[in-house]
Amino acid sequence: MIKGPNQQTVSIIVPVLNEADTIIATLRHLNVLSPAPHEVIVVDGHSDDQTVELVHNYAETSVIPIRLISTERRCRASQINAGVKNATGDLVAFLHADTWLSPDAISVMKNVMQNPGVALAGFIAIIQGNQKTWWMINLHHILKTYYAPLIFRPHLFFKGARLLFGDQVMFMRRADFLTCGGFDDDMVIMEEANLCLKVVKANLGRVRLVNRTVVTSDRRIAEWGGLKSTLLHFYIGILWGVGVSPQYLKRFYNDFR
Repeated sequence: MIKGPNQQTVSIIVPVLNEADTIIATLRHLNVLSPAPHEVIVVDGHSDDQTVELVHNYAETSVIPIRLISTERRCRASQINAGVKNATGDLVAFLHADTWLSPDAISVMKNVMQNPGVALAGFIAIIQGNQKTWWMINLHHILKTYYAPLIFRPHLFFKGARLLFGDQVMFMRRADFLTCGGFDDDMVIMEEANLCLKVVKANLGRVRLVNRTVVTSDRRIAEWGGLKSTLLHFYIGILWGVGVSPQYLKRFYNDFR
């Protein structure tokens, strides 16, 4: 039986690696969400900056419960899996350390997951910085949610598959995450897209892009430039779609940078 929206609890999982410059601002934003999340679990991948110390110190005065755990691997997929394993909420949301939710995001998550036909959902990510909003990249980000599975996995597209990515703050029922096996620990890139397909293949429900926004930092895109970023993401998507291994994609991604 699915709990009513007022009964569901939401655990927010934040994988971090050397995020001393951003993590406190993100935790402050989580503290003003209304309603508040049930808990925030920060999963550190052995940072060698001040991330761990900053999280510890902030957790002592935080209004919402913040827990810090560590993993052996510096791998976002593995870190999120560990966070979900330790979570106690009915729903789990995966938040990048440089992404901010709207104040009512918890209510939105609860309401979306009241639909038993939806197994996984995410928001529209607006990539912006202090001086610029990357509108063309944002538009492509929305479009690829639909065209990528339609082109490369049409049989799953018509069953409800959509491709979501980490900066879209994906969320789902914790039980469904465990049922489908969660993220693949060995995937170092495109792990979110793979999870979307796993959910639909397991007949848990469809994937939905919610018509609400979150704001994510343009720190990497600002460094690369809009054209380079778009070409990189587009090409990686094509390689993934035709079955190129995640290990090669990660190597290509690092070389291109």
